[in-house]
Amino acid sequence: MFLTLRFAARSDVGLVRADNQDSGFAGPHLLVVADGMGGAAGGDIASSLAVGRLAALEGEALSAEEALDRLKDAIAQAHTDIVERAHNDPELSGLGTTVTAVLRSGSSLAMAHIGDSRGYLLRGEELEQVTSDHTFVQHLVDTGRLSQADAENHPKRNLVLRVLGDIDADVPVDISVREARVGDRWMLCSDGLSGVVSRSTISQTLRDIADPGECADALVALALAAGAPDNVTCIIGDVVDLDASPGDTTKTPANQIVGSAARDRKRPSLGSESAAGRAAKLAAPTTSEDDEDERVHRFARVRPWLLPCAALVAVVLGLWGAYAWTQTQYYVGIDADHVAIYRGIPQSLGPISLDSVVETSDLKVAQLRPFERERVESGLRTTSLDQARDIVDSLKGSP
Repeated sequence: MFLTLRFAARSDVGLVRADNQDSGFAGPHLLVVADGMGGAAGGDIASSLAVGRLAALEGEALSAEEALDRLKDAIAQAHTDIVERAHNDPELSGLGTTVTAVLRSGSSLAMAHIGDSRGYLLRGEELEQVTSDHTFVQHLVDTGRLSQADAENHPKRNLVLRVLGDIDADVPVDISVREARVGDRWMLCSDGLSGVVSRSTISQTLRDIADPGECADALVALALAAGAPDNVTCIIGDVVDLDASPGDTTKTPANQIVGSAARDRKRPSLGSESAAGRAAKLAAPTTSEDDEDERVHRFARVRPWLLPCAALVAVVLGLWGAYAWTQTQYYVGIDADHVAIYRGIPQSLGPISLDSVVETSDLKVAQLRPFERERVESGLRTTSLDQARDIVDSLKGSP
């Protein structure tokens, strides 16, 4: 028996985002999905670095034990790459990525997972989610404070507590080994798919459409039809026995790389002309040619007055805008030996400190687990006081 994966990878920018920060890879031995974060200038870099490290594992002849070790090493190297990139470019501070990867070796599958991308296994008629989201909401579910049904629509379900590359310290990655059975169908996806398409619809689609490429296309189309507010990436791998189907050896498809790691990363959404796509476009402001001409003429009239003071205006506005923006941000950090909530960002602008303590909790830093302490020391950033309080609550509830 000679097992391999019949595979397909698809990624779409979605109907709202300007850039695709997802990356994906599919080959006869390896499946990977990575969902980057850190803004338009960072998330795509993080996910591309992760996929680049992992893609090197494709095609290597490895034992089951070697496959697991190599997968761990590649994840660690990707983490180091991302942290170094952020250190070398302060504008990329906070960039990171989720990673869910499956590496086949014989009849075994080594699996690594961190973040809120997901891995599903369809075996027979039963669909199993084999990964657990590293999110605040999943923590509430695991500790019995929230039902799984309520978690699906919780407003903070995308608050990720664990990602690759977000901090300098080692971050726990879920590692497992599973059996590869002929007929199994694996599906890895970013939350751009699982967040808008129901589990029952995903299950039905995986069962009904036999071809991996057509099935991945259908799942992405379902996400687009649902509005696709985030990037959408879907990776499918079917476990097949080439000895039982010798005809499959006549045409081996090339490895597939999609999303920000691909050459066509700037490709527009396939849903642009759909009803949902047109609705998304209507939400954006439009500009007529007459309006554009009028703005050009106005600028020509006032340009002589603007040029002498353009540099000064730019500096003043830049400083004020930067400071004003920082005061809309919050982060969880350390005040003395306690976990505290700060308004602003953990930086200074010359002599001006850009953060101040809003609340100091009764949770001591010494009570945190090592990786939690590292994340708090580096500053867990949020955009609201409520989210910051939720993070503190989740840290209090950690075992």
